[in-house]
Amino acid sequence: MAKMKKIVKTITVDADRCNGCRACEVACSAFHATPKYSIVNPARSRIKVITYRLDDIFFPIFAGAYTKAGCEGRDSYIIDGKEYRECDFCRASCPTRNRFTDPDSGLPLRCDMCESDPPLEKPKCVEVCINDVLIYEEREEEVEEGEPIESIEIGVKALVDKHGLNEVIETVERVQLSKKA
Repeated sequence: MAKMKKIVKTITVDADRCNGCRACEVACSAFHATPKYSIVNPARSRIKVITYRLDDIFFPIFAGAYTKAGCEGRDSYIIDGKEYRECDFCRASCPTRNRFTDPDSGLPLRCDMCESDPPLEKPKCVEVCINDVLIYEEREEEVEEGEPIESIEIGVKALVDKHGLNEVIETVERVQLSKKA
């Protein structure tokens, strides 16, 4: 495959600076509402702040790629004497937990860096973070050229995994019939 240059956008998390205010969750959910800024529902946010308030630990995690199976990783980590499961810090949207799924449709959510038209200078979560926990940067990298996976394909795969192919096909047929009526 051919190599091409691509702008890679990243957000680095400095968890030591996070106070658990969750302004990033609010800004993300408002930006992704339909229409934009019409409602705030942190359950629809593509960033979640994992909180252990008694231990004063706050850790923002961004929604990553959808995976149709739960992982095999059952490792634990000890931080300041407290044990945490690997799932506590996982970014994936998977069938074993619903941290990054839309509460109504069950479709997986994924951080899109607040892509919009016109483009934003930086994602909303970074913009509203008053403690500089979230650090945004862009850099150019050389990557393998490949077929992009469309978001609709990811959504359909998630629905098939959750409800089965026949149920999805029947639903699409019902939708088509209701549009013809």
